[in-house]
Amino acid sequence: MGTAAGGAAAPPAAAATLSAPAAMVQPPQKRLGRGRLAVDLTLLGIVGAVLVAAVPAAWGVIEREFYSPAAFIERYVGLLADGKAAEALAVPGVTVSSTELEAAGLPATADGALLRSAALGPVDDARVVSEEQDGDITRVTVEYDARGSARTTTFDVERNGSVGPAPTWRFATSPLAVMNLEVSGSMEFTVNGFTIDKRQVSPDGADADPLAPVPLLVFSPGLYSVSVDTPIASTPGVAVLSDRPFHAIQVPVQAKATDKFVSVVQEKVEEFLTECTTQEVLQPTACPFGYFVQDRIASLPKWSITQQPTVSVAPDGAGWKILPADAVAHIDVDIRSLFNGRVRPVSEDVPFTVTGTITVLPDGKASIVVTGPDTQ
Repeated sequence: MGTAAGGAAAPPAAAATLSAPAAMVQPPQKRLGRGRLAVDLTLLGIVGAVLVAAVPAAWGVIEREFYSPAAFIERYVGLLADGKAAEALAVPGVTVSSTELEAAGLPATADGALLRSAALGPVDDARVVSEEQDGDITRVTVEYDARGSARTTTFDVERNGSVGPAPTWRFATSPLAVMNLEVSGSMEFTVNGFTIDKRQVSPDGADADPLAPVPLLVFSPGLYSVSVDTPIASTPGVAVLSDRPFHAIQVPVQAKATDKFVSVVQEKVEEFLTECTTQEVLQPTACPFGYFVQDRIASLPKWSITQQPTVSVAPDGAGWKILPADAVAHIDVDIRSLFNGRVRPVSEDVPFTVTGTITVLPDGKASIVVTGPDTQ
C-alpha cells in the first residue's frame, strides 16, 4: 500500500468518525398561547378566592367548637363530670363573695366544704341543647340525666374579653347554689360519702346550734345524696338535685336512732332500774317507781323488777328522748297498822312508766337520764 508524502501514515476514515463529539438534539420549544395562559390565571384566581372565602367559614367552625358560649358551658360541665372541682371553681364567674350571696338573698355564711372532688355528684350525659341571645347575656341550656330523669339547667354567660381574635366568656350569674341542710338527730352527716360535722362548717364553731340549718355551697348541675350514718343515728340517703344556679335548696333530714343505739339505751335503762331496786326504801330516790302507805313499815322494803320496759327512742330537738314505756316493779315489805299495831306482809307488783332524755355530748358519747311521771 502507498504512503502519504513525508512518510506519515494517514489515519483510517472510521477512526476519524468515532473521535468527533456527538451533537445534542433538542425538541423545538412550544410557545404558550395567550388563551391557555388566561385559563391558567383564571383557575389560580378561583382557587385563591375559594381559599380566602374558606378562612372565615373555617374560623366560624372553630369558634363555635372552642370559643362560643356553648363551648364554654360544655367545658364547665365536662370538668364536673371528670370530678375536677378545683378546675371548675377556677372557671371565670363561678366563685362568689359573701356580699354577692347576701345581695341575692342567700346566706352570706354559706360554706364551701362541698366544693371539692370528694363531694361532687355529677349528672350523666350533660349536653348543650340551646343557646339564646338576650342583649349582652347568652342563655345556654344544658340537658342531662339525673337518675333516670331528664332535667335541664340554664346558665347566663357574658363576654369576658378576648385572646387574640378568640372571644372569652364568664358566668354572668354564678352556677353555684346553696343547700340549706337541716339535719335533726345528729351533728354529723355525709354528702356523697363526704363526712361533715356541723361544728366544722358553722360560723359559731363548737357552739353551733344543733337545730340550725347549715348553708353549704354546691355546684349546679349536681346530684347530692345526704345521709346520716353514725353509731347513734342513721337515715337513708336523701337525693338532692341542684339544678338552679344561685338559688337556695331547703333540705330537711330527720335521723332515726340506730338499733345499736336503742340497744345501748335499753341496757342502760335496765341497769338504772336494777340499781334503783337496791334502795331499801318505799320511794327510791330519783327512780320512776315507789310505794305509798299510810301506816308504818315493820321491815325494810325489798324491790325487784318483774317487767323491764321496752325502750323506744325518738329525736327531741338537739338530742333524743325515751318515749313513755310501761314497766313493773315488785315490792316485799311488812306494814304495821297505826290503828291496831298488827303487821301484815305486803307483796305487790307496782306498775310504773319510764321516760327519759338523752344528750349527745361533743365527744360522741350519750348522757342518759331516766325519769318517770313522778320524778321529773
